[in-house]
Amino acid sequence: MSLPQQAPQETLPEATRPPLLKTRLGLAATIAGVVALAVAGGLFDVHEAEAQTAPAAQATPVEVAAVLNRQITDWQSYSGRVEAVDRVEIRPLVSGTLTAVHFRDGSLVRKGDVLFTIDPRPFEAELDRAQANVAAAEARVAYTASDLARSQRLLADNAIARRDHDSKDNAAREAQANLQAARAAVESARLNLAYTRITAPVAGQVSRAEVTVGNVVAAGAQSQPLTTLVSVSKMYASFDVDEQSFLKHINAARAGKGTPVPVFMGLANEDGFPREGRVSSVDNRLDVSSGTIRVRAEFANPDGLLLPGLYARVRIGGSAQRDAVLIDEKAVGTDQDKRFVLVVEPDNRTAYREVKLGAAQDGLRIVDSGLKPGERIVVNGLQRTRPGDVVAPQVVPMAGNAAPPPATKSGAVKRDTTKT
Repeated sequence: MSLPQQAPQETLPEATRPPLLKTRLGLAATIAGVVALAVAGGLFDVHEAEAQTAPAAQATPVEVAAVLNRQITDWQSYSGRVEAVDRVEIRPLVSGTLTAVHFRDGSLVRKGDVLFTIDPRPFEAELDRAQANVAAAEARVAYTASDLARSQRLLADNAIARRDHDSKDNAAREAQANLQAARAAVESARLNLAYTRITAPVAGQVSRAEVTVGNVVAAGAQSQPLTTLVSVSKMYASFDVDEQSFLKHINAARAGKGTPVPVFMGLANEDGFPREGRVSSVDNRLDVSSGTIRVRAEFANPDGLLLPGLYARVRIGGSAQRDAVLIDEKAVGTDQDKRFVLVVEPDNRTAYREVKLGAAQDGLRIVDSGLKPGERIVVNGLQRTRPGDVVAPQVVPMAGNAAPPPATKSGAVKRDTTKT
């Protein structure tokens, strides 16, 4: 049994459509177009608003400074010790009982001042005995001389044997020699008596008395020192100089015959190197094990603050000045085994620049190669920027450029250099 089939719907041509249907289709198309335009316009407005509200790339604020160019003196710093020009261990030259100490511990004494007294009475008695021996020897010389003269007259008359004459001549010579020995004994006794008064051989400062009154002291180089005496008007500073500095500065000055080598020293509690001196002596050989040579510089000690054994900071440099490029130590960055700075170009973009550094100079650093005077580099904010970034430079003076460095008497700029 077959089902009745539904008749297919006929599609009316557009011309034969009812007017109401046409109106509805046109309205729907219009609404769709308006909606599409609205959506598109809204998206455009959103993108435009986002573009307007997005923050523009900000330039990184950094502090920049111009690279310096100065006349400098090359300095090298060393550690040393203060030594006395004269140091004497006072030891007795005669044995005896110590009867007096004539100084206070640590006092200043002049050359010739009496420091100790040893009981002089035994030595006075010895001097008296030696003088008596001289008198006896003089009498013996007078007797033998007259006896020899008498023998010579008898010998001329053949009234005495030659042997007897020779005996008298020998006795006269013997008496003369004994007289000389007696006189030498007097001088020795007089010296020993003088040694009982122990005096200062040089002017300086004494240590404490190691032996007090009433003790018996012994003479000799192995005896206990009574005290020590050091000169204070001048002091040495001894230090070891490396081979390069020796060849560059000290040896060159020695070859120049009179060219002074500037040497400055500072104590542990002093700022900088306020004391000026001169090279006094240089050792006669280089220590091959350390590659250094011993140098001794002499310094005046008008204030008496220099004492033997004090730690001394010594710097030594060349006499001729040279041009140098200087930058702040903070401006230097490390890239593995390289050192670099960030140079600010005229368009305020940073550029990587490798540099070769020299020694330090009063908080600044010498640049041997890589920079030119006047170039701008980043001195603060190196961690906030990278090569190629745009920066907002704030110009500041290079460290150490605000105040001029002090000058020596010769006009040379005094600067500290630390070995690197």
